[in-house]
Amino acid sequence: MDRLFTNLTCTMTELREPQKVLDRAGGKPVAILKNSRCVGYLVPAEATPEDEPRYATMEELMSAFEDTRAQSAPVLDYLKDK
Repeated sequence: MDRLFTNLTCTMTELREPQKVLDRAGGKPVAILKNSRCVGYLVPAEATPEDEPRYATMEELMSAFEDTRAQSAPVLDYLKDK
C-alpha cells in the first residue's frame, strides 16, 4: 500500500455523497482509495493555508498592463520595426 499523507480515508463509493465525507473529515484532507490504493486527495477549503499565493484575475492583469503601458510604449514602438 502507498504511503498516505493523512489518516482520514474514504472509498470511491463514499464519494457519491461528498458532503458527508467532508463533514466527517472535520476540515482535514481525506485520502481517496480505490481497491485499497490511494488515487487522490480531497482537500477542504479550510485545510488550505490562507497565506497561500493566489492567481491574478483577468481584470487585475489588464489593470497592471494599463498601468505600465506608458513605460513600455517606447520599447514596443522600437520592436515594431524589427
